Amino acid sequence: MQREVELAVAPEDGVFPENFYVTTNLKTFVYYEQDWLEVDRAEMDCGIVIEGENAYCVPMNDIKAGDKVVVSSKGVKEKSIKSKKKEEKEFTFMSSEISCENSKASLIADLATEMKEFKEDGGKIAVVGGPAIIHTGSAKYLSALIEKGYVNLLLAGNALAVHDIETAIYGTSLDIAIDKERAVENGHGFHLKAINKVRKAGSIKKAVEEKIVDKGIMYSAIKNEIDYVLAGSIRDDGPLPDVITDTVKAQEMMREKLADTELVLMLATMLHSIATGNLLAADIKSVCVDINSDTVTKLADRGTAQAVGLVTDVELFLSSLVNQL
Repeated sequence: MQREVELAVAPEDGVFPENFYVTTNLKTFVYYEQDWLEVDRAEMDCGIVIEGENAYCVPMNDIKAGDKVVVSSKGVKEKSIKSKKKEEKEFTFMSSEISCENSKASLIADLATEMKEFKEDGGKIAVVGGPAIIHTGSAKYLSALIEKGYVNLLLAGNALAVHDIETAIYGTSLDIAIDKERAVENGHGFHLKAINKVRKAGSIKKAVEEKIVDKGIMYSAIKNEIDYVLAGSIRDDGPLPDVITDTVKAQEMMREKLADTELVLMLATMLHSIATGNLLAADIKSVCVDINSDTVTKLADRGTAQAVGLVTDVELFLSSLVNQL
């Protein structure tokens, strides 16, 4: 006979009851009142709250006093995802198998085909990007993806937006001329000057409207009304006025915007890729691209085992992808 889940009441806001069940990112079900309920919003490192006939994942920060929370693993089951080899892949840490030797051309071609299908079907595609996209001169390719309708959501930090806007205004990224790859004379601090111009305008959108920024990734995002979340960090210069400096609020916004996303491209950013991966269900297709194999490995090691990893230069990847599309 199937045993029902055990429940306990959250003692206060932001605190789970003792021995609460910690979720994975796999599809999860709980047996409650003689019925299996699918747990909504699958996400790792959360708790499960049951309300009426509904069960859903809740992050610790969002738990409310009095919520009925699943404790122990009784009456809980998870559905494994299957790899291309049809082998079951359980949720686990430190178990990745990343290869640097896959055919990148064929993988990019397959990805382009899938992106076309997602676009035709109205699927939602998110891009997680790091500042290396700008430093390598790849911004034009990501802009092209946005302009062609292949990006519905952009997740990044202060740095990507800052250096993208710096390039748009001054032609430099971290004071290095993008087109000539050399330091610009008297160019120290161009990124700070770019931040200052946007702060004076009041927002990135206003800087675009005032034609202070007339090209680049953020320009394309604004012009094409693409959702974006810029999450701040302790390292940020400025920051830009659009940056969410409260990390908990930034995480909440990312979680909200990622709802219904079907494909996530994680490009040249370790911390932001891992942070985003932690918010995704295991059945959301993810592609991680980085020149450093550690980034791809660590992403999978921290639970995002569904991610396909490409160890390559982001400029080569984006140029090839745009060409395929």
